[in-house]
Amino acid sequence: MSGPLDGVRVIDLTHALAGPFGTMLLADLGADVIKVEPPHGDVTRTLGPYADEDELRAFGGYFNSVNRGKRGIVIDLRTPEGVEELLALVAGADALVENFTVGVMDRLGLAYERLREVNPRLVYASTRGYGDPRTGESPYAHRPSMDLVAQAMGGVLGITGTEDGTPIKVGPGVGDIFPGTLTAFGVLAAIIHARATGVGQYVDVSMYDAVLSLCERIVYQYSYRHEIPVPQGNGHPMWSPFDVVPASDGWVVVCAPTPPRWRRLCEIIGRPELIDDPRFRTIVERVQNRDEVKAILTEWTSVRTKLQVVEELGNEVPAAPVNTVADIFEDPHVRVREMLVEISHPGMERPVTVAGQPIKFTETPAGVHGRAPLLDEHGDAIRAELRDAAPRPDEAARSA
Repeated sequence: MSGPLDGVRVIDLTHALAGPFGTMLLADLGADVIKVEPPHGDVTRTLGPYADEDELRAFGGYFNSVNRGKRGIVIDLRTPEGVEELLALVAGADALVENFTVGVMDRLGLAYERLREVNPRLVYASTRGYGDPRTGESPYAHRPSMDLVAQAMGGVLGITGTEDGTPIKVGPGVGDIFPGTLTAFGVLAAIIHARATGVGQYVDVSMYDAVLSLCERIVYQYSYRHEIPVPQGNGHPMWSPFDVVPASDGWVVVCAPTPPRWRRLCEIIGRPELIDDPRFRTIVERVQNRDEVKAILTEWTSVRTKLQVVEELGNEVPAAPVNTVADIFEDPHVRVREMLVEISHPGMERPVTVAGQPIKFTETPAGVHGRAPLLDEHGDAIRAELRDAAPRPDEAARSA
């Protein structure tokens, strides 16, 4: 392994998306992430998608993407032997991450308080729909949650949708991915504290809380002006032009709300008279007349290709094509930035591609450290490490 987290060990009890995404970030940064699964495996192992030539079907693209670079072991936590194995892992770990519903770990006899007795330096993190009662008991604490639930509760759906007000969920699972990212961030902060003080702690991230923090502008809009923001299509409540407009071969985005950007946009599209037009002189006036601004811009973009629009606006006005994933695969940026990474897949000769690690380091490079594990692939090796790390009887007697 390599990366700034080389030497950090994380016990990963997570499943589905929110938890595995957060621990994937830690694995990409070099942590030794040990994915602990029940005998039947993580539910996402069977979700696909599968390549046509993959006859083994040990797992699909979903599982491989967010569990890459981890080591895998099967432990049945419903058995006394499984509980003891997990306690042995915890004893030498920096952190443990789980995303079960409230009370599951307690019922298994693996509550934070017990694990802390085994390892006082342990950072214990959970990602739950509404948080853990240890940091503030929500009235919804025992409700299950998923991405779409978090988007609805936290405010995303309230401001995302068509101009007639119909809510539309955000395409990627931000209700899972953002809480998972914040969990990884919290784990790292707590590890720094634990290494300085020798004292671990509980890190608690609520999916609801995380999404609300992502929607931060609705909070101050309501506080300052008592406004209740609503879906506005692809526009913005405080910026104009800031929108998606048609090109002759697809769609482009153009963002020129500030005075210098607006002035240059007007010059490039051949409409310099708009600069001092009383309807458009200030950002506030352009927001009030956003429909007219969009119509003017659409008249110019719709007779040009996406490439022509972006090239003509050049490096002076923020603009971009609305890329499909096929466009992204052809974009030289993602290759140079190593954002499309090839990894192996069991049962296939050709490699598959996953999204790369966006955090770049000059001295301790992070990256994708191989594919996801087969079920219990590293179980024997991890158990051997535990045996080697356990004190011999004579050592244990002396330490006592």
